[in-house]
Amino acid sequence: MSQKDRQFRPVAVPAVKLSGFWGKWQDAVSETTAEILLDRCEAAGMIKAIDVGQPSPGIVIPIGPWGGSTQMFWDSDLGKSIETIAYSLYRKPNPQLEARADAIIDLYEKLQDEDGYLNAWFQRVQPDRRWTNLRDHHELYCAGHLMEAAVAYFQATGKRKLLDILCRFADYMITVFGHGEGQIPGYCGHEEIELALVKLARVTGERKYLDLSKFFIDERGTEPHFFTEEAHRDGRDVADFHQKTYEYGQAHQPVREQRKVVGHAVRAMYLYSGMADIATEYRDDSLTEALEALWDDLTTKQMYITGGIGPAAANEGFTDYFDLPNDTAYAETCASVGLVFWANRMLGRGPNRRYADIMEQALYNGALPGLARDGKTFFYENPLESTGKHHRWTWHHCPCCPPNIARLVTSIGSYMYAVADDEIAVHLYGESSLRCELVNGADVTLRQVSNYPWEGAVGLEIGLKKPARFALSLRIPEWAAGATLSINGGMLDLETIMTDGYARIERDWQDGDRVALYLPLALRPQFANPRVRQDVGRVALMRGPLVYCVETTDNGADLNAIVVPRDLPSGETVALPGLNGAIAVDLDVEREGTEDWGNGLYRNSRASRKPSKIRLIPYHLWDNREPGEMLVWMQAG
Repeated sequence: MSQKDRQFRPVAVPAVKLSGFWGKWQDAVSETTAEILLDRCEAAGMIKAIDVGQPSPGIVIPIGPWGGSTQMFWDSDLGKSIETIAYSLYRKPNPQLEARADAIIDLYEKLQDEDGYLNAWFQRVQPDRRWTNLRDHHELYCAGHLMEAAVAYFQATGKRKLLDILCRFADYMITVFGHGEGQIPGYCGHEEIELALVKLARVTGERKYLDLSKFFIDERGTEPHFFTEEAHRDGRDVADFHQKTYEYGQAHQPVREQRKVVGHAVRAMYLYSGMADIATEYRDDSLTEALEALWDDLTTKQMYITGGIGPAAANEGFTDYFDLPNDTAYAETCASVGLVFWANRMLGRGPNRRYADIMEQALYNGALPGLARDGKTFFYENPLESTGKHHRWTWHHCPCCPPNIARLVTSIGSYMYAVADDEIAVHLYGESSLRCELVNGADVTLRQVSNYPWEGAVGLEIGLKKPARFALSLRIPEWAAGATLSINGGMLDLETIMTDGYARIERDWQDGDRVALYLPLALRPQFANPRVRQDVGRVALMRGPLVYCVETTDNGADLNAIVVPRDLPSGETVALPGLNGAIAVDLDVEREGTEDWGNGLYRNSRASRKPSKIRLIPYHLWDNREPGEMLVWMQAG
């Protein structure tokens, strides 16, 4: 079977139990964040908005210049919060929190129209505007997040109520959208429904939901342009709309013709995620070809070293090639979460390091900083340099990021592993155990023992009721020079078993077989393409999958005076107190003197340098201690 004929699907969240690094993060979400999300949604008025037993709240957040209100997104915020709660309940039962989620689901059941339609804004605030402005008003986007919540809640609790509600809504959509008499030949301005329908199809076994997702993807950007025709029908000025370009929502040309990543970063990632799912389900090489080109465009010209994407606040998205400012980086948490989604789905047609390495990079360094270590505060933007004024906040007028990073953290097990008919792929490493059943009937338990990402040793133990033949594919990161692999103590020749960056081991496995993988975690310098003007003459440092940075907490002020030697010292690792065993690196460097500069702003000689020592910490943990400056890209010696 060729690479692209295989179909790998992520395992269900309940199939993986985590401890170690990700277990601690999941505990923070389960014990703190999940309830905080619901409390803050309630305080904002979101639950009252869906309660038909109370008067409609009306317009709580004013209509903006783009013709809508962020209040329109409330269903999506509740959906992502319920999804987070679902996963947290699986990890740590919480009857009180579950009861609150059940009560919200009951309210949605009462809110739903007889025909299946469900949207708090367009049922209770602007009922006359239903399906009139798909370009701007996020109806299908909100439905998508509720669908993802329904699937998660069903998988985690076994309760079908929300799943049935959203199946009814999806069934109604099938009658609304299409090219038949009286149907709408359109799609949502903010992508999300596409990937959500795939989740719904996979959990229900209903192909009709895949077909609807494919319809939305196939229609996007075709002519005559739906958004233009819709504006005409609605009596709106076709030229007067938010951002004033269809590139903003990736609707400027049919998706199979797109080769450049443009527009709003989160929208782009959600679209490409849905496209990748459909490419997998339909074995659609035309979609895969477009996605591969878009992937290269993003990762070689438009991505921060953290896996952050979308440098500009103005469009929450992309600007020009190699435009990656550090101190003003937007790099929205949701965008990196979306990149993790897309990368994971690109692995649907077979394990490939080019996607999984970026998934890991974006996960640890682009998305995870969005959540404080205690689970209580959040980043929306993720700059790579701070003068000390950028800090996490408790909530936001558009609170999409808190539940997005929370649901990713609590579902991370499904990103670590994927399963095909006769193969298990391990994409991410960390203390965990997987339980899955293969097509040949093999009931497999795969236990992973590791202190990754702090240490590079990964042990895997196979549990089987009876011997079985299948393949185990293990990602060997591109940065892991000198990696080694053994089975039951016998070393393997990695070069002979590598396929697309994965060590593929196909054999007759026995219960108790042990695989030992070692990934060297040497500190390594990273330099930007010279066309990235903001990073010329600078160096960033990584260890394993983690980007490191310096903070004033450890290093005092004037971080830009640090000069990293051309010949990088090995550094000394040290555990950071109070941060769950996180590893810092102490490094010998030079430092430019500021105390002997004098009063002048400029002079005709360089600053003097003297030996110094710095402490580097993982970037995802910055601003978790005393507030202060932060820097990723330092002067290169």
